[in-house]
Amino acid sequence: MTAHMDLQDLQERAAEVSGLLKLLSHPNRLLIACELTAGERSVSALEDAIGAAQPNLSRDLAKMRDEGLVIARRQSKSVFYSLADDRLVRLIDALCAAFGPEASKPKRRTRK
Repeated sequence: MTAHMDLQDLQERAAEVSGLLKLLSHPNRLLIACELTAGERSVSALEDAIGAAQPNLSRDLAKMRDEGLVIARRQSKSVFYSLADDRLVRLIDALCAAFGPEASKPKRRTRK
């Protein structure tokens, strides 16, 4: 695949990808997505893991659900969330690899 074809493909999906990145640009929503890459979690487990207040967590989960990023499953009085799309798992994994604790310090690129 050539760079021209990649750009053409991206142009067709740019609005979708941009919207996804915009949604994940909020720290709590990014942390929620990171936590859900490991699998389904209850609201209380997410609250403990990311340290968000329950009202804020509920608001962010609702936004992610409305945008189709997460799926909710009710079991008795608990609600469990999981990521709705494997592409999101791959994206979050790539972000963790690039910026996570094992990532090396950024190196400045120089112009040639």
